Amino acid sequence: MSVANSRRIFIGDVHGHYDGLMRLLEAIALSSDDQLYFVGDLIDRGPKSAQVVRFVRDNAYPCVMGNHEQLLLESFPGNRVSQYALQAWLQSGGQSTVTSFDNPEVLLENLDWFRSLPTHLDLEDIWLVHAGLHPGLSIDAQTAQEYCWIREEFHSMSKPYFDDKLIITGHTITFTLPGVSPGELAQGQGWLDIDTGAYHPKSGWLTGFDFTNQQVYQVNVFQNKLRVLPLSEVAVQIEPTQVQTRRRQLLQL
Repeated sequence: MSVANSRRIFIGDVHGHYDGLMRLLEAIALSSDDQLYFVGDLIDRGPKSAQVVRFVRDNAYPCVMGNHEQLLLESFPGNRVSQYALQAWLQSGGQSTVTSFDNPEVLLENLDWFRSLPTHLDLEDIWLVHAGLHPGLSIDAQTAQEYCWIREEFHSMSKPYFDDKLIITGHTITFTLPGVSPGELAQGQGWLDIDTGAYHPKSGWLTGFDFTNQQVYQVNVFQNKLRVLPLSEVAVQIEPTQVQTRRRQLLQL
């Protein structure tokens, strides 16, 4: 297989697993011509969120806003503290982020950078967004709530939202979708989900997707394993009816 000189590479939800990210990037072997993007949720749950943030920020890698970055920002509106939002964030994995910073002041110094993260990036043939978008809304009507939080409505789309763009997302751990095993990617009508659950004990896989060469790089942060596979071998096609059926079943519980 020929490999392009300049690659576009997308990293799934890191969730504070800095060491795994470094091993993943070592395997990917970035060149100066490559473009590296992050799909959000750099922080929370894993042990080294501060290091992940520092790495992405210092290298000016493009990153979209994840729901965990949004939870952090809601905890400090206008650099004040919202006790209610703060407790919600801490209980959603934020405590590990606070612990990873040298002191609270260093965390607060990063708030403006977190606020600068876009909700999405239009890369012409790729739409990069953390969670997805609502199939029933126009682009102008989409909000941060859809971009950072949506799940079932997006995954059960019966046709692609864009005719000429692939939507790359994280947010929903792929093995929570019907028929997907830990470490596998999920793809549907015009979208590809690359959050393989790096922090989750059932998975541990952190994914980097080389869109240019349709190749998937993965590191298991718990088992210290590495694998490189073509997308066709690791991506599972999700049918809209599967998601709709699963949603109805959950609503009946």
